[in-house]
Amino acid sequence: MYEDHYGLSGRPFALTPDPRFWFDTATHRKAMAYLGYGLAQGEGFIVITGDVGAGKTTLVGHLMDTLDATRLHVIKIVSTQIEADDLLRMVAGGLDVDSDGLTKAQLLVAIERGLHATARTGRRTLLIVDEAQALPVSSLEELRMLSNFQTGGHALLQIFLLGQPEFRERLHGSDRLEQLRQRVIAMHHLDPMEREEVEPYMRHRLGVVGWEGRPHFTPDAFTAFYAGSDGVPRRLNQLAGRVLLYGAIEQLDTIDGRAVATVVADIAGDMPGVRPITVPAFVAEPAPGPEPEVAAEPEAVAETFAPEPEPQAEPLPEPEPEPKPEPEPEAEAPRPLPIAHIPPPAEPRPIRLTRPEPVDMVSPPPMPEPVATVDAAPEPEPVTEPEPVAEPEPVVAPEPVQDDLATRIAALEARVDEQDVALRRVLTLLVDWAEGEQTPDTAAQAAEG
Repeated sequence: MYEDHYGLSGRPFALTPDPRFWFDTATHRKAMAYLGYGLAQGEGFIVITGDVGAGKTTLVGHLMDTLDATRLHVIKIVSTQIEADDLLRMVAGGLDVDSDGLTKAQLLVAIERGLHATARTGRRTLLIVDEAQALPVSSLEELRMLSNFQTGGHALLQIFLLGQPEFRERLHGSDRLEQLRQRVIAMHHLDPMEREEVEPYMRHRLGVVGWEGRPHFTPDAFTAFYAGSDGVPRRLNQLAGRVLLYGAIEQLDTIDGRAVATVVADIAGDMPGVRPITVPAFVAEPAPGPEPEVAAEPEAVAETFAPEPEPQAEPLPEPEPEPKPEPEPEAEAPRPLPIAHIPPPAEPRPIRLTRPEPVDMVSPPPMPEPVATVDAAPEPEPVTEPEPVAEPEPVVAPEPVQDDLATRIAALEARVDEQDVALRRVLTLLVDWAEGEQTPDTAAQAAEG
């Protein structure tokens, strides 16, 4: 029913063992390693035990699918308290030996001949006995006797015994089985799946039947599946099948922990051995609802048991009077620059001839103004202007300043004289050039010289 609702091609969680759904859990992978080791040895007994529903039969089915039938002849027996004689007849049937009317001695001879006949075809014989815990000790002893058949130093028969945990206890607790114990070359117990293996296990089985994400399973649903099955494969399959049926009936497209817990409670009502799951434990954690209550209780306790005013609330060092940002060197009130740093007054730049235009050449620009002021009388007026800048400089004495000014004035006068001579030379050259006595290049060279 639920297959059609969710668009699946089959039932992914059927209880009948199906090798198609084989999933390598850690414990099953180890069991397969032991079985492979036993096949490589080609002799003795290998014992695999596990709880009901642990996957022993599925393990055998997977093993049979991986064996090469051209190299190994397999006889499989599912025992239900089979007595020794009946067990021998079942083995004979697996070897295509007619056991009707044969005595036990004749039956053993017939079985040995059958094993030799199989060996001549290039194959070994493997006997797998499931539910071995139901075999009486006499039957187990007959199996041990069959393992003695050999040819050319090689055993003709190898035996795998699978059973529930009590079979291991019988094997180790009976003195009558000591010889069989000594022939066991490997033994492994299948454990339930781990919590983290449940999700990949279910996704694998769903994928085999075409699952494409519908229904969607929430993380807490897988947690609930593990809690409801204890990781036992068969119980997990049973629970998952019921949950999918419940989802189809309720038209659910998302399976969460609450849905799984609801089905577990329903199964627990029919099967006393199943314990229900507490639903709230798997509901998506309710949004921060209960948090306020939890937060309120600690406050009340603090008032009762901690009269100390807000423990360590005071220690908050009074925001250290924000270390008054060290009076940022008050942008050091612009100190009066020492006289040495005062930029000298704009001195007249030396005149460079940059090839004047013809018109200007004839009537040179009125440059005499600076010359006239110097010639007139180099009075301290233009030079005394910088004096006010040398504001309060207590160290400056009046006499040295006058000497400094006098020196500057003398320098300026000398420079003005030089400029006057240069200007006159330029004017002379310009006049000569205008009259055609010299070429412009010659005039320029003469000026620079």
